Amino acid sequence: MAAAAVTVSQATFAADFVVRATTVVEMKAVFGEVESRTVVPARARIGGTIREIRISEGSEVKEGDVIGVVVDDKIALQLAAADAKIAALKSQLANARTELERARQLVTQGVATQSRLDAARTALEVATNQVVAADADKAVIAQGAREGDVLAPATGRVLTVPVTAGSVLLAGEAIARIATGPYYLRLSLPERHAAEIAEGAAVEVETRGRTRAPGTSEATVRGRIVKVYPEIADGRVIADVDVSGVGSYFVNERTLVSIPVGKRSVLAVPPNAVTSLHGIDYVRLAAAAGPVDVAVILGATFESQGETLVEILTGLKDGDRIVLP
Repeated sequence: MAAAAVTVSQATFAADFVVRATTVVEMKAVFGEVESRTVVPARARIGGTIREIRISEGSEVKEGDVIGVVVDDKIALQLAAADAKIAALKSQLANARTELERARQLVTQGVATQSRLDAARTALEVATNQVVAADADKAVIAQGAREGDVLAPATGRVLTVPVTAGSVLLAGEAIARIATGPYYLRLSLPERHAAEIAEGAAVEVETRGRTRAPGTSEATVRGRIVKVYPEIADGRVIADVDVSGVGSYFVNERTLVSIPVGKRSVLAVPPNAVTSLHGIDYVRLAAAAGPVDVAVILGATFESQGETLVEILTGLKDGDRIVLP
C-alpha cells in the first residue's frame, strides 16, 4: 500500500507526528428506559362514591394537596343521628341537675335522706359522661367525613388516574399513581457484558429527539452508572444510570445510551494530517527518500487526552512518522 503513493503538491507540510497505538474505550449503544425511584399510590381513606377528581395524567402535585373527594352518604345520616343522641342526653343531663338540686334542698329541710342525695349526684355524673361519650362518637364520624378528601402522599407527577367521577371505591383503593422521583435510566444489557460494566463508569445519553442539548455542541449528555444489579435475569444484566435533565422525560420513555463494554488498541492521527484527493484519503509519511503520500481508510473520530484524533483502520503501523501541514 505504501507503493501506491501519490504526491499532493498543493499542501505545504512542516511538523512531524509519530503514530502510536492508543487504547480507546469500546462503546455499545443500548436502549434505556426512564423510571422513577418511587411510585406511590394515592388511596381513598374511606369507602364511598367519588364526587370530584382534581387531577389528570401528567399533573404536578405537592404533598398534602387534595386530589379527589370521596363521599359516603351514610356519614350525613350518622351525623344527624349523633346530633339527636347528644340533644337527648343533654336533656337528661339538665333533668339530672334539677333532681340533684331538689334532693339537696330536701336534705337541708330534713325531708329526704342522704342516700337520695347521693343517688341524684351519681345520676348527674352518669349523664355528664354520656354527653362526653356522645360528643366523642360524633367527632369520630366527623373525622370520617373529613377523610373523604384524598390527599397526595408526596410531591411528584401523576402517572395514571384509573377511576372517574361517580366510581364506587372501597377504603384503601388507589385513585392515582404518583411518580415522586428522582428519575433515572434503567438499562438491560446482554449477559456477555456483565464483566465489563462497573459502577461509576461514564456513559453518553442521546438527548431527547436527537437534538443538541441546551448549552452544548453535541447531541449527547454525560451520565454515570450508579448501580449494577447482582442478579442476571433471562440472560440480561440490569444497570441504573444517573443523568441530569431526565426528569422532563416520560416515565418508561426509551432513549439511546452508549456504555463502555471494553477497550481496544487503535492507530490514530490528527484530522489535519489527512488530505483527500478524488475521494481517497491520504496521509504523508516521512521517509528517508522524502515524504510520500499513503492511502488510508479512516475510522471514528475520538478524544484522547484533550486532543481530537481520527482512527486509521489500514495503511499505517505503530511508529510511523506523519508529516503534518
